[in-house]
Amino acid sequence: MDSHRRFGIIMTILAATLWSTGGLFIKLLPLDAFTILFYRSFYAAVIFIIIFRKSLFRFNKLSLVSILFYAPLLIAFVTSTKLTTAANAIFLQYTAPAVVLLLEPYFVRTKLTKINIFTVAVCFAGMCLFFVEQFSRPDNWLGIWIAFFNGLILAGFLIIQKMNKPEFLPGAVFLGNIVVCLITLPWFIENPFPTFQENNYLMILGFGQLGLGFALFLFGQKYLPAIESSLISMLEPLLNPVWVFIGYGENPGYWAMVGGLVIIAALIFRLYWIEVREKQRYPT
Repeated sequence: MDSHRRFGIIMTILAATLWSTGGLFIKLLPLDAFTILFYRSFYAAVIFIIIFRKSLFRFNKLSLVSILFYAPLLIAFVTSTKLTTAANAIFLQYTAPAVVLLLEPYFVRTKLTKINIFTVAVCFAGMCLFFVEQFSRPDNWLGIWIAFFNGLILAGFLIIQKMNKPEFLPGAVFLGNIVVCLITLPWFIENPFPTFQENNYLMILGFGQLGLGFALFLFGQKYLPAIESSLISMLEPLLNPVWVFIGYGENPGYWAMVGGLVIIAALIFRLYWIEVREKQRYPT
């Protein structure tokens, strides 16, 4: 394994691990979702300025369109994590790759293959398992539906980013965080400053989980094919409920875990299938 590929793998593993801590710290914070969102995006914007500097101010039309998805994406994730289990929030969000497979042919002019149709069907079957336990837990329904729609929002964001050039991605994410800060500014003004411990959690969410996590992922993308980075990113939904269970004691529920594992397994199978087919078509 060459040093560049090893670097890309390490960066992507670190990014997915940082992303996976979001559910735990959102659960630990006693603050409301919109106050968390303000500080999280503010700190993420600061770390992006430090890391990317002048490249943040490169925009095009697709950058502006992506912001329309990015800001709701952050808001829906934090809100759904507050309203339902972290496992529900992250696993339902990760139905997005399946939605992308379904919609991609219409936007990026790719072919709708049988393996993609199969993957989408299995993912949505897995998603249905999330609703099994919810009939006895009606307080979870709002969070479930927000998480479901967040998967659609993430799918739109991924498609727009795929249509755009990589050099415009940092600027779009940076501006998206500024938009989130503007939307949630009234909650920042209305509420008192967080305590020392609360602010530490917020800095971990902003500087680490969102800001540094996204930056590391972008660095890793330079040296890895998309299929490999996508596969490594599956660490996020697998680790997220684990950290929440260890650090917060939240039980995600049997059927939610089964549904989540079905979704992840389908996506991993699809990625390996494509990789094997590519190797058969273009042997090295």
